[in-house]
Amino acid sequence: MIKAQVTLAQPLKGDRQFLGQTGGGHQLLMDDSVGATGPKPIELVAAALAGCTAFDVITILRQKHHQKVTAYEVRVEADQAEKPPQVFTTMRIHHVLTGYGIDPAAVQQAIQLSEEKYCSVGAMIKQTAKFETTHEIREAQAA
Repeated sequence: MIKAQVTLAQPLKGDRQFLGQTGGGHQLLMDDSVGATGPKPIELVAAALAGCTAFDVITILRQKHHQKVTAYEVRVEADQAEKPPQVFTTMRIHHVLTGYGIDPAAVQQAIQLSEEKYCSVGAMIKQTAKFETTHEIREAQAA
């Protein structure tokens, strides 16, 4: 079971500032006010998607395909509906992998497995949003 809670931040520093805490005890400040000092909750959902797929892809590439990935970045851009609840309508996910001799077919398979089978965050977002996924592979420079 996943647990989380939010508490109004004290002393209140912004109009709408909350301290979130996960069941594992990790804390983060969320802020939806002008001059925010923390991410908005919807930004955390986009970051959660990036993290979820990144964990899947790097695990598949390293453990199943034995790829030598030295750096990896996932960039997410999202469009939202204009009217409340302003759900995500399109998610653009771009994977940037750097390493030695990375197999493009292995990357494509890892991304596909993440999107279609493993990433629970993506599965939830796909209920309202279309995914546009791209990737690029960069060869690492010899040290």
